[in-house]
Amino acid sequence: MLGDGRTTPSGTLAEGEQMSNDTLGPMQSPRPIAPTRPKDEIARLGDEIYERDIRSQVEADHHGEIVSIDVESGNWAIGSSILEAVDRLRAQCPDAIDVWSLRVGYRAVHKFGGRSLEVTQWRMPPLPSPL
Repeated sequence: MLGDGRTTPSGTLAEGEQMSNDTLGPMQSPRPIAPTRPKDEIARLGDEIYERDIRSQVEADHHGEIVSIDVESGNWAIGSSILEAVDRLRAQCPDAIDVWSLRVGYRAVHKFGGRSLEVTQWRMPPLPSPL
């Protein structure tokens, strides 16, 4: 525990004691926390993986749920929210960085207007007949 009550990875420190670099253990190269690919490439790969490998497995039983896909490995997880889906994905694939999420059966994860985002067959209404 640090002097202010916080705990270090290797144990506790006495009041006023400073944490040194060797307290943290051997140096490891940090895992990148930002995506390593451009956003449009992540989206393209995520959509390709979803259409090719995932859609047929989830569309009937998981309508409206979120699928998160690691575009590097093709691993994926499903949840009721983005956080739940990403947490499940990272539990099975801790190194997942380039992750694409989408809502099953919808064009987008969130909506900002009053129109539905549900994927449907839209047809143009017939034109009025001349008098």
